[in-house]
Amino acid sequence: MPKDDYPVTPAIRILREKKISFIPHIYKYEEHGGTRLTAEMIGVPENLVVKTVVMETDQKKPLIILMHGDREVSTKQMARIIGVKQVTPCDVSTAQRYTGYQFGGTSPFGTRYPLPVYVEKTILDLQKIYINGGKRGFIIEINPRDLRMAFQIMEVEAAILSQS
Repeated sequence: MPKDDYPVTPAIRILREKKISFIPHIYKYEEHGGTRLTAEMIGVPENLVVKTVVMETDQKKPLIILMHGDREVSTKQMARIIGVKQVTPCDVSTAQRYTGYQFGGTSPFGTRYPLPVYVEKTILDLQKIYINGGKRGFIIEINPRDLRMAFQIMEVEAAILSQS
C-alpha cells in the first residue's frame, strides 16, 4: 500500500500527534464478520486483532475495553474491577454518540469524548496488535505498549474464552 493511501481518521490524527508509529492495513469489510474475518483478511492470528468494546455502567458512565479478538469481556468481572453493580455493552447508537465512530469502525483513539480505557493485560505482552483505525475495513498495526502514549490505560483481567 502506498504510504499515504489510507483514511486520515481522528484516530490517525491522534497517532500522528503523539508520534506513535503504525502500519495501515485496508481490507474488505463485511457486516458481522468480526475479528475472525478481519484476522483472515489480513493474515494474522485472531488473538492479535484487538476489538474496541464500548460499554457503560449501571450509572450510564461509558468506558472502552480493549480485548483480544478471540476472547469475550466478562461483564461481571469488569463490574467488580471498577466497583459498580453492572457493566453492559452499549447499543450501537449510544456507542457511536460516545465515540464518534460507526459500529464496525470504532477505534479507541480520537473518540468524540475522552473515555476511560481498560486493556486486557495480556494484550500488553504481545509484540504487535492490530486495532481499528477509525473506519470500517481499516486496521492499524501498532506496538501495544504505545497505547500508554495515546491515553491513560488501566490494565485488567476480564477475558473469557469466546463460545465459538
